[in-house]
Amino acid sequence: MTLLEVNNLGKHYNGDTKVLKNVNFEIGSGEFVSIIGPSGAGKSTLLRCINRMVEISEGRVFVDGQSVGDMKKKSLRTLRTNIGMIFQHYNLVPRLTVIENVLHGRFGYKTNLQGIFGRFTEKEKEKAFELLDRLGIADHAYKRCDQLSGGQQQRVGICRALIQDPKIILCDEPIASLDPNSSKIIMDYLKRITNELGITCLVNLHQVEVAKEYADRIIGLKSGEIVFDGPSNMLYQDKIESIYGFQQRELITV
Repeated sequence: MTLLEVNNLGKHYNGDTKVLKNVNFEIGSGEFVSIIGPSGAGKSTLLRCINRMVEISEGRVFVDGQSVGDMKKKSLRTLRTNIGMIFQHYNLVPRLTVIENVLHGRFGYKTNLQGIFGRFTEKEKEKAFELLDRLGIADHAYKRCDQLSGGQQQRVGICRALIQDPKIILCDEPIASLDPNSSKIIMDYLKRITNELGITCLVNLHQVEVAKEYADRIIGLKSGEIVFDGPSNMLYQDKIESIYGFQQRELITV
């Protein structure tokens, strides 16, 4: 079943500079898809168009059959409960505890007053601890987030996304700031989420070898356009070079 549909998507920030051009693809429930491409290719902008963190200039995006660009504020807030987001720099509140940051993922289900005063149910708190335990950081629940390592903070970010009960998780360079060991841990968790919970993951990555190892399917962006879309095992060296350019050969050899 198609969960995400992108039709003729375009994005520009001024009259002449198009960041995305005529982008088309569909993603089904439970797929693990990686978007690769050089810096400036439009990977982050694409994710932000999907959950409308930035406005869509052209075309349409459908999430679970609903047109994201046509939604008013209240409907968009409701839709975003189905779209988890994981950021490169974690986007946590450093002075708050791990458990408080995880529970922030429930804000989309709260009234403004409930969110301001942190009124969470016992069931929500239990779910938060279950997720922390699942990701191996329950022992850190009452630590401030700025006391954790980068890899641990990213696991908090994953828990915050999961507590939304999302149908899709958008990951914007989730391992770019991490060492190789922490990167493997994060990617293993994301893959497990897809396999065990059936949640669709769309992951922006710079590392081609990581994309090939974990993704079922890879979408290659170059200058805002899709130049490859297919199974990860079909991403041969000539396709990689068409995405990154010949001058990048030493950096992308897999």
